[in-house]
Amino acid sequence: MKIICMLFLAFITCTTFAQKDFQGKATYMSKTTIDMEAAFGKMTEQQKKQRMARMKNWLEKTYTLTFNKTESAFKENVQLDAPGSTGRSWGKSNGQGSMYKNVGDKEIIEDVEKFSKRFLVTEQMEMPKWEMGTETKKIGNYMCYKATMVKRDMSIDWVGMMGRGRNKAKDSTKVKGEEEVRTLLVTAWYSPQIPVNAGPAEHWGLPGLILEINEGRTTMLCTELVMNSEEVVEIKRPSKGKKVSREEYNKIIKVKTAEMKERFQSRGRGGRKL
Repeated sequence: MKIICMLFLAFITCTTFAQKDFQGKATYMSKTTIDMEAAFGKMTEQQKKQRMARMKNWLEKTYTLTFNKTESAFKENVQLDAPGSTGRSWGKSNGQGSMYKNVGDKEIIEDVEKFSKRFLVTEQMEMPKWEMGTETKKIGNYMCYKATMVKRDMSIDWVGMMGRGRNKAKDSTKVKGEEEVRTLLVTAWYSPQIPVNAGPAEHWGLPGLILEINEGRTTMLCTELVMNSEEVVEIKRPSKGKKVSREEYNKIIKVKTAEMKERFQSRGRGGRKL
């Protein structure tokens, strides 16, 4: 009965919004947890606090998702350093890059800058294999429904690559003769009251805007939503950068990161040789 009511609500809402130009802007807060000892080895509590402080810009972020009926762009909001702040800050954004999705063309493009180079990581959008649930909860003024899926994790394990340990997912599996296959449980909460096939980061494929998503150790929650304001939402397709596939991009970054790590370790073993 809940599913029938949900679909009826989605139909009524879609009919209403179809009568006018549909656009919106959503703000998301992202928080990531990390097992410090698994990633970096045994540390004192003071060392953990210091490292967590340096990683705050990576563990806690805010983003803006702009969307219309067929396109969306997801971009990190840049936070300025507080006056007098010093020290290195790991994972800080330079304000470049975005995640562009076009459900009409079935294409997703991640505009990202790494190692002083701009990449357009391009993938074909395959319909996510969501399992629709009947559990509900309210996020702000919107009734949301739960959906879940298990997917292959194609992201780069930055902590594992740069740290002394590896921050492995508990459900990782090893296929003989192949690289380690990591999987993630993804839980989404979407609202049919907002009839757009979009969501934060690369997520999409549900009959309503995704307002909250949990993926591994990261949770993204919509904290502000503006619909059909007088301000025209402009969504631009990324065009500057080297076009690569996700596999090509990951390979490039892994090689560059390994080279950088080796140089760092060589200096630690005694610096340059005469």
